[in-house]
Amino acid sequence: MLVEKGRISAFTQTPQADLPIYDYGDAAIIPGLIDLHIHGREGCDVIDCKVSSIETISCSLAEHGVTGFLATTVTTDWQQTLNAMSVIGQAYVQQPSGAQVLGGYSEGLFFSEVHKGAHNQDYFLELSQSHLEAMINAANGSLKVVALAPEKPGANALIKFLTEQGIRVMLGHCDANYEQTQSALEHGACGGVHVFNGMRGIHHRDPGCAGAVLMNDDALVEVIADGVHLHPAILQLIYKLKGPQKIALISDCINAGGLNDGQYKLGKMDVYVEHGVARTASGSLAGSTLTLELAVKNMHQLGSVSLLDAINMASIVPAQFLNIADQVGSLAATKQANFAILDSNFTIQATYVKGQRCFLRSANEG
Repeated sequence: MLVEKGRISAFTQTPQADLPIYDYGDAAIIPGLIDLHIHGREGCDVIDCKVSSIETISCSLAEHGVTGFLATTVTTDWQQTLNAMSVIGQAYVQQPSGAQVLGGYSEGLFFSEVHKGAHNQDYFLELSQSHLEAMINAANGSLKVVALAPEKPGANALIKFLTEQGIRVMLGHCDANYEQTQSALEHGACGGVHVFNGMRGIHHRDPGCAGAVLMNDDALVEVIADGVHLHPAILQLIYKLKGPQKIALISDCINAGGLNDGQYKLGKMDVYVEHGVARTASGSLAGSTLTLELAVKNMHQLGSVSLLDAINMASIVPAQFLNIADQVGSLAATKQANFAILDSNFTIQATYVKGQRCFLRSANEG
């Protein structure tokens, strides 16, 4: 693969003698992974409202083959939410030194108490255009996704409003029934937040939100393939219903990612990590400590999905969702040279963003 001026220019079996050659042996070159839904890593959280926190998250993600991500907020107080959106906007313009910030993802505030998960209901707000406009303005053009509960009053009109602003709407942390979810999808919503988790599930007399997003051919579903959030048979069921083009693998990683078990914060809520699994005091799952290359491995092995399809679910599918597939998400001439080197043990050996190596695993790390 020939890389020039930050882009892939050609594929050849005859390297140019005047250019440096990087040979990674039997490892595979894969498209840079794109994490649509991640809160933090290594002690840092998007809701810290610090550019330095996003830098830490960015560099940590690069170690796992991620070249782009949506900086994702969690439910917290209104002013902190606006501050976080502003910082995401700064990082979107300035860009950190690892994985690129592809925009912001608002996961919080406009949810249902019934399926709140690890979101603090004390800070939930009514869904209103004034709230949404304030977030959009604070983010300064970087807000790409808003998650909300479709049973909230006025949801359909505001889904249409967000869609007109070029912002994708995902449905989750909700108690919406099948009909409410279908209506939201018809008004422009794009799919389901970490499907099955944080939403009304499938009952044979009430297909619920999960049933609606799985049965809608156009809806994308986020999948946390960590072996905890979803049983392997459910991964296989999702794949049979959605196929490879409407599943986006996400990490939903929190600030405990990359660190030891212990007590952490998710927004203003205490979270306890044991054996790598994050839960609230009440036992609800609280995001994950998953990395995206392991999500690919799990979807391949537990979900019985081809490796190519699993990689696509973490690369070209999220790129298409963000309408940037003409630039990133696959290995093709003229595209940005965003790629990673993956060995046979599913370990990332190196990561490149715009042709520049931003991570190299040292030989003694294995």
